[in-house]
Amino acid sequence: MGQFQFINLDQSGGVLTAALNRPKANAFNETMIEEWLSVLKIADRDESVRCLVLTGTGRIFSAGQDVAAISRGELSLREHLHRTYNRVILKMHALEKPIVGAINGPAVGAGLGLALATDLRVAAESATFIYGFVGIGLSADSGTSLAMPLQIGLARSVEMAFTNRAVTAEEALDWGLVNQVVPDDRLEEAVAELATRLAGGPTRAYGLSKRAINRATMALLKETLEYEAELQEIPGRTEDHAEGVAAFLEKRDPRFKGK
Repeated sequence: MGQFQFINLDQSGGVLTAALNRPKANAFNETMIEEWLSVLKIADRDESVRCLVLTGTGRIFSAGQDVAAISRGELSLREHLHRTYNRVILKMHALEKPIVGAINGPAVGAGLGLALATDLRVAAESATFIYGFVGIGLSADSGTSLAMPLQIGLARSVEMAFTNRAVTAEEALDWGLVNQVVPDDRLEEAVAELATRLAGGPTRAYGLSKRAINRATMALLKETLEYEAELQEIPGRTEDHAEGVAAFLEKRDPRFKGK
């Protein structure tokens, strides 16, 4: 099945578990993104895999993009998104096997996008969900501009985006962002029970149901990802983005000026 630098794989029966493992925050660099795409390919092609679980190691699900790798002026954010997260989100939605998100801690920015691209989500009580993008002066990516309103409604999506506050696991359950919340020490057990049940089910029917649901609700996903990338290029060239990245790396509050 192969070994990866930043993702730990474990298969038990028909359940393949992929644990993001890039300390301290499971933030994505391009290597980790390519590894996750490879895992999705394995899950798609290997008939012994009937359900895929995505989780994080340690106390964080994923902080999203490694901010240190996207300092101002070094890359086109539009090209970066086309090369990375747009491919990831499309592949996750195209996988006609169940993907269970085991949300073990904060899911931020692109990490939130990946969490929302799983089919069913079980969250630990300590998990939080943070839009994240505005914190570094950026707009939506990773399909969040479509997935969030679909799952939690327009008002709550705007609240998450504009306030950038951490939504708790219990709030996420109440809003419909997750399917289940369990004590931290029961997360692995609860996810294993769900994933094993799904792996023993009619995966072909699951896959076609997922295809039908995606067509009915996510028909504009590709166009949305492309539009997000086009928009992301604009704030990516602003002083506010440069300040947001600097503040993040220096662990201080940003001083945005709207420029």
